[in-house]
Amino acid sequence: MSARTDVFSAEKRSEVMRAVKGANTKPELKLRKALFARGFRYRLHARDLPGKPDLVFPRYRSVIFINGCFWHGHDCARGARVPKSNRDYWLAKVARNKARDEDIVKALAALGWRAYIVWECSLQNVDDAADKAARWLKRAEKTS
Repeated sequence: MSARTDVFSAEKRSEVMRAVKGANTKPELKLRKALFARGFRYRLHARDLPGKPDLVFPRYRSVIFINGCFWHGHDCARGARVPKSNRDYWLAKVARNKARDEDIVKALAALGWRAYIVWECSLQNVDDAADKAARWLKRAEKTS
């Protein structure tokens, strides 16, 4: 099977990739709203912490990342999907993202912060995902 080339020019591909949101995505907004309704208050995208976490809970010294399944290599159906074109590029890209994610969690731990990952697919049932995140945060409160 021969490798297929990208359907876009390099300039157009860059434009398309720049349009991919990194903050304030629909999954992130859903979880933020649900956690806020449960009484949790947070900071957004703290640049002073490794990885610029999506939600920062200083009171709990905890952060939450809302990860897209495809981009971060989750083991669900969407995360396991690899584009047919430029397959080697995408496999390497997702592997780099996963390695970077692990390094960020370790860097946060070294600074005394806990990290929780919420996967995009888990937000199909946002109430369940928010309840799990809330329980995780409450456990941090009990240990501090």
